[in-house]
Amino acid sequence: MRRLIDLSHTVEDGLVTYRGLPAPIMCDFLSREDSKEHYEDGTSFHIGRIDMVANTGTYVDSPFHRFADGKDLSELELESLAELPGLCVHLEADLSSRTPIRHHRKEQQSVSSRTPIRDLPEDGTELQEVTRAIGPEAFEGLDVTGKAVLVHTGWANHWNTDAYFEGHPFLTREAAEWLRDHGAALVGIDSLNIDDIEDGERPVHTTLLGADIPIAEHLRGLEQLPESGFTFHAAPVKVRGMGTFPVRAYAVLGGMGPPAG
Repeated sequence: MRRLIDLSHTVEDGLVTYRGLPAPIMCDFLSREDSKEHYEDGTSFHIGRIDMVANTGTYVDSPFHRFADGKDLSELELESLAELPGLCVHLEADLSSRTPIRHHRKEQQSVSSRTPIRDLPEDGTELQEVTRAIGPEAFEGLDVTGKAVLVHTGWANHWNTDAYFEGHPFLTREAAEWLRDHGAALVGIDSLNIDDIEDGERPVHTTLLGADIPIAEHLRGLEQLPESGFTFHAAPVKVRGMGTFPVRAYAVLGGMGPPAG
């Protein structure tokens, strides 16, 4: 029996997706009460209005998000966004067990070569500044060619809390290059950003979008997915001149037939 798995956060008035970006403002353009004057008794409609930045909720980045001459949302082929064979890489247990360390970002070391450094504040509690860099070793041995590679970190559990914005998991430059070189069709993550936000070069966005590989960020519900055996769908509105837009991302498990009730 076929199952549909929702992988998207709900967009609502006041939602903060990313610190520094304005939250969406939702209101009536035409309220049900005001619409009554246009229709017969007992008939009313609602037309809503939303003011928001494109990077809101669960969204997809096209190459235009990073490159002025890259494909915008309207130019993305549906084949790059829908009915993609999926591969979910479950890293939540590994990431949650990593020792809290001080991340010297300028050193550009690999995860395996970093030395844990424990910092103890005056109150004796351990400082939870954790480096959650995900290197190419997370994907080695996996067949990613032509697939939507979804990285399950468990960070979506922090959604709508202050913790979501601090110390998030991200891919390294080397991981992005590995995924590009091995033919990934799309890469998604259930985290604040697929890049380390302290790295101004944004190497993962640069590498993947430079190869016309769309990126899906702020996914949720990846714990419901098997490693393989599903298709992934994340088609945004067909907007010209924009590089990012929210999506209703979802996965389909099982074969043909009606969804399970």
